Amino acid sequence: MQQLTQKLKDGETKIVEVPLPQLGPRMILVRNHYSVISAGTEGATANSARKSLLAKAKERPQQVRQVLEVLKKQGVVQTYRAVTKKLEAYSPCGYSSAGVVLEVGAEATGFSPGDKVACAGVGYASHAEVVAVPVNLCVRLDPAANLADAAYNTLGAIAMQGVRQAELHLGDMVLVIGLGLIGLLTAQLCRASGCRVIGVDVSAAAVNKAGRFLDLTLARNAVGVEESISHFTGGNGVDAVIISAGTSSLDPINFAGKTARRKATVVVVGAVPTGFDRTEYYRKELTLKMSCSYGPGRYDLDYEEKGLDYPVEYVRWTEKRNMEAFQQLLLDGKVNVADLTTHHFPFTEAPRAYDLIVNRTDPFTGILLEYDTEKTVVSGSVPVHLATPAPASSAAGVAFIGAGSYAQGNLLPNLNGVDGVERVTVLTNSGTTSRRVAERFGFATCTDRETDIFENPKVNTVFIATRHDSHAGYVIQALQHGQNVFVEKPLAMHVGELQEIETAYRQSGKQLMVGFNRRFAPLAVALKRAIGTGPMSMLFRINAGAIPADSWIQDAEMGGGRMIGEGCHFIDFMTWVCGSVPVKVYASTVPDPHGFHDTVNVNLEFANGSTGVVAYYANGSKAMAKEYFEAHHAGVSAVLQDFRELSVYGRSCCRKKLWGQNKGQSEMVAAFLNSVKNGGAPLIAFTELKAVTLASFAVMLSLQEKMLVEIHTE
Repeated sequence: MQQLTQKLKDGETKIVEVPLPQLGPRMILVRNHYSVISAGTEGATANSARKSLLAKAKERPQQVRQVLEVLKKQGVVQTYRAVTKKLEAYSPCGYSSAGVVLEVGAEATGFSPGDKVACAGVGYASHAEVVAVPVNLCVRLDPAANLADAAYNTLGAIAMQGVRQAELHLGDMVLVIGLGLIGLLTAQLCRASGCRVIGVDVSAAAVNKAGRFLDLTLARNAVGVEESISHFTGGNGVDAVIISAGTSSLDPINFAGKTARRKATVVVVGAVPTGFDRTEYYRKELTLKMSCSYGPGRYDLDYEEKGLDYPVEYVRWTEKRNMEAFQQLLLDGKVNVADLTTHHFPFTEAPRAYDLIVNRTDPFTGILLEYDTEKTVVSGSVPVHLATPAPASSAAGVAFIGAGSYAQGNLLPNLNGVDGVERVTVLTNSGTTSRRVAERFGFATCTDRETDIFENPKVNTVFIATRHDSHAGYVIQALQHGQNVFVEKPLAMHVGELQEIETAYRQSGKQLMVGFNRRFAPLAVALKRAIGTGPMSMLFRINAGAIPADSWIQDAEMGGGRMIGEGCHFIDFMTWVCGSVPVKVYASTVPDPHGFHDTVNVNLEFANGSTGVVAYYANGSKAMAKEYFEAHHAGVSAVLQDFRELSVYGRSCCRKKLWGQNKGQSEMVAAFLNSVKNGGAPLIAFTELKAVTLASFAVMLSLQEKMLVEIHTE
């Protein structure tokens, strides 16, 4: 299928051929008929992307600081990879569309193939022939609905949430600042609510166009504009101000304060700074509100991705209910969007529409993209590069499932360091990501079908770098199809999955590797050689830092929590250093209001008598180095700091320091692929993979039950 994309590097908008998006269980697959370009939001993004790298950096000081932090901690190579990934990525454009349902996910209720629907959401309701949208970001339409009008769905919901935040009453006087698409929709909704509406904009053309939708329209730079508003409101000032403008100027927020009556409400919908003059807001005791996009549910993982609704008696207007209400107003003829549409473009000419917005060659408000719905759109592989097969005798035919930031920064680039690797295909949730990864890393195709991987005779090795809850399923499928597997940690999320993996592994006779890269780090190898073998004492302190409470990693179903998702790394490292598997675990944690257990001390006993403490802390300062490991054995002590510096004390004192951090990712990938090609023994014995995984489960059990947990691998 075709999708409109944009690169941050140069702002180029381009229609590219990509695989269909993946249909999740709580999603629906929609054939777009129309989508709307939000000239304000998308135009600002396009303008920013077309600026020079220096100008981009000036606009994003926080991101520049983040880059410098990565440079300081991880070195030049990793920083370059991270920046390149961001700049070169295809970003899907658009977030408001309407069409017809093609397919419904297994857990998606309320929709059937053939339904007319309106869709919302950045990354979901894109300018693309086919989109996959979560159920709570999609509304089923009346069969009589006009899909061209319905495509204004997201913009209407944004305007509606702003109006709701204003808490208007019949007869109220409302000032709308900014008469673009959102502003005009806001004005219509206010009038439909029984309010009188004043509109102000810096553009004379916008003011002239808005006249039919408002009771009074004024140019911001007109003489006596404040007096005109005062006269219109009988000297009282407006009851509410809704700011729908997008600007870096402080004028909208200050103008709102000047024109509002005492105890009025000011609602910010558009992207404007809020460093206002305090005087007016203080003297008038104004209420300032921020309107969050489409309404309650936005940015809530449980609502948007899991499809969990808020009870209507407690949250009357969610983002989905706002969209439903807007669509009903369209159907009833109480809101008119047809007159807001200034331009129609066939989807194939979408880049020209973006040029219009950026260059402002013609006045515009609503820009509608229309899709050729007679065109056949099929799933399957999309050719990207002409395949260059490796020699059959030594080839590793590689496919990737999942290719997020970690994979693009640490796994995919390291394929280049190994001869005899044939890059066959890539599968991710997003068609644009699949396409970009395939282009950047030299894969012959990208695809939307698992069968193109598991039933492809060219693929003998599968890399799995997806969300944690999908790891086990993909591992089992690949092993059952006779393929070697590299899977990012964790191997499994619970004991049942681990048992199924073991069965598939034993029956397959293939390689199974988990991404425990720290074993392969050059300084770690030197440490293990220096410390020797036998019972030892170990400490691994991880200054992990806090992550947002709503991150999928913290979700028990999706990510398993940080100890299962990341803690296994450090248990594995100790297992490798001491040469023995963990047999007992006791864990303790500091009180946590969320119950995430990500500030934990884990005490480990190993079969050979070794002991270890994993001190995993999320409550420290990011200014401190992340990882510190020390081991003591037979008169020798070794200290490894952030995989950059090694100090050994005792029989052979030494100190080694690298220019940059090296956690062993390139060495790990090379070792795994060479083992696949040469038919060597597994790099990590399954007994160790199993014991480490069970130990991570034991940590959670110990925390829950406050007891010592014994690990039984048999």
